[in-house]
Amino acid sequence: MPFMRRIGLSWLIILLLFSTAIQAQDTLPRFSVTARGPGKILISWHNTYPDVNQISIQRSTDSLKNFSTLLTVPDPKLAANGVTDSKALHPNFYYRLFIVLDNGKYVFTPSLRPQANTTEPAADNNAGNSIGSMTSARIQFVDAHTGKEPKQIQSPSAIDRQRDSYLARTIYIRKGPSLIGQVSSDHILAFRDSLLRQTKDTLVFIDGDTIQIKPFIAKETYRISSYVFTNKFGNVQVQLPDAAQKHYSVKFFDENNQLLFELAEIKDPSLLVDKTNFHHSGWFRFELYDGDQLKEKNKLFIPREY
Repeated sequence: MPFMRRIGLSWLIILLLFSTAIQAQDTLPRFSVTARGPGKILISWHNTYPDVNQISIQRSTDSLKNFSTLLTVPDPKLAANGVTDSKALHPNFYYRLFIVLDNGKYVFTPSLRPQANTTEPAADNNAGNSIGSMTSARIQFVDAHTGKEPKQIQSPSAIDRQRDSYLARTIYIRKGPSLIGQVSSDHILAFRDSLLRQTKDTLVFIDGDTIQIKPFIAKETYRISSYVFTNKFGNVQVQLPDAAQKHYSVKFFDENNQLLFELAEIKDPSLLVDKTNFHHSGWFRFELYDGDQLKEKNKLFIPREY
């Protein structure tokens, strides 16, 4: 019996540890809000929804109301995602996510305030020019013949131990198909740090004698319009406070850039356009004009019927 009790106690401890690990994961609709430094708040999450259509980050000074949308992420289906609010004047904001699924259902997550960041590794005073864990992900090592990572190098951080990976005395630097320069192995760490700090490019080390620079290509960013946007019921809200003094018009286009309809000479500061005018769910483009002048060019998402 004492033996059986010990087995039962061991399983109980394992189950408790497993339960704690599961709860610690910030999987939607749970998410994390972390203070990363003055004026920088990281909002991050893991996504296991197979049918998510939209994720928007909203912020407020109140935990229940007055939320405004900071931005909508370009690719809501990514398994791990996050956004940094770099314009947080203080850490006393509340954040929440607005999630739209393929079936038209949506959810507002509970609001969270930023927590202090306690997971960052401590600075190494002996690191010299070594880079942080985020930028080290932009260093890759491949074998020119196999296209795979060579066995001598265990991880991207191994660049700091290049004597073990047989670096040539002269390393040639390529960008695309062109040879743009060369650097001695004695100066390779300084070159690496300089490029990673001053650009967003990735370095690919090939067989210890060639560096291929992979230019950074920025993803298209999308911010919800302050003038034309989808409300929580899926209808399109047009907010133009100074409409009476202007000559506003809005043109709506489908995904093939074909004109659907136009709202001309808008004089009402607040106008509601029923979603049935768009015939189906999905992304639509719009152009807001003041007379002949283009004021904004953006897009919005129409969810499915609930």
